[in-house]
Amino acid sequence: MSATTEEPNAGMFTLGDPLSAEPAEPIEVPEHQEWALPHGFAWVFPGEGNHDGLRRPVIMADGFNLGRSRLDWLYQGLEGGDYPFISELRRRGRDVILLGFEERSASILENAEAATAAILRTSAEQVGNTRLVVGGFSMGGIVTRYALAKLERQRMDHRTALYFSYDSPHRGASIPVGVQAFSYFIPFPNDFAKQMNSPAARQMLWRHYDKDTGKIGVAPERTEFLAALERVGNWPRIPKLIGVANGRADGVGLPDVAPGEVALRIDRIYPGTTFYTQAQGDEVTAAYLNRRFPKAEQTVTTSGFPELDGAPGGTLHTYRILADAMKKLGGTTDLRHEEVCFVPSVSAVAIRDIETQDDLYVNIGELAPDETELDEFLCSSETTAHTAVTEELGAWLIDRLPD
Repeated sequence: MSATTEEPNAGMFTLGDPLSAEPAEPIEVPEHQEWALPHGFAWVFPGEGNHDGLRRPVIMADGFNLGRSRLDWLYQGLEGGDYPFISELRRRGRDVILLGFEERSASILENAEAATAAILRTSAEQVGNTRLVVGGFSMGGIVTRYALAKLERQRMDHRTALYFSYDSPHRGASIPVGVQAFSYFIPFPNDFAKQMNSPAARQMLWRHYDKDTGKIGVAPERTEFLAALERVGNWPRIPKLIGVANGRADGVGLPDVAPGEVALRIDRIYPGTTFYTQAQGDEVTAAYLNRRFPKAEQTVTTSGFPELDGAPGGTLHTYRILADAMKKLGGTTDLRHEEVCFVPSVSAVAIRDIETQDDLYVNIGELAPDETELDEFLCSSETTAHTAVTEELGAWLIDRLPD
């Protein structure tokens, strides 16, 4: 029999943050206007008392996943947690513009065209002189950063007073390379592999597993994107730049995620496949992969990596998502670490690279304020899920919006 008929489809899932997760209950989205944009679209929610054109607008861009943005899910993610972010903005008379993309995993440069169009349309339709607030969640913060910087380089007035990023991977994000390799180990095309090999993933991941060579390194797309960012000045210079991180600032990582431990073992389906938390050293085993049809096994190793999985930062339920997918297909799992660091704190507040153990685990509070590329930032007092909107972070951000 073919591999397709023998091996269950283990790839009908993707890794996503809380803002892209399907809500447990039906969503009631308030009345809104929809804009069609190049490579994207937007939903416009008027602030309280605003009935005659855009006033005090806030543009907020969606983050990374596979496929078209689900702005209903994004709305629920921003509203349904501990802090009703959109309602609070609208209560203060802010018009909220949620920016989505036709393909979230497309190149950041392509999706920046949607952000640019949203900024220009907002500026053209605005009533009054209040300057814009523009930013985004996770990848959305990178997309809008590039769009604003490019507009400035082109000498176009974006009329933006404040740029914000919410747990955005300014210095890179991390998906365990063993997990990346597993997406291609599945012996047929699948959504998970498509997500891991997408342009946006290649641009944002600190290290990428190349499915064709089996090598682990900086993807060419990341090098090219960083060069493109450099060409537009790296950051917009006109607006104030602020950011928040879902990870802690004190250098304390995930207390239960020690390096070199079993994170997840799968049996029955992909029998004996085991993923380990990232450890330092050379030729360190990150994952052992095994499949039945067609028969194959592979050991994924790393050299010179810091302890990324337990680092201070916004977390992703990487191994829980993977374990749940395996169980739905009849597999058994031994899940020991549900979540690992996805966007390190030092990356989210653009203060250090994530190449070394010392930088990754640095106490940000002890660093000189001018080390960050942002004008102001806040890290969470406790480790929280990547892009989770907490009252601590959400209220801090809203309190800094210009009048």
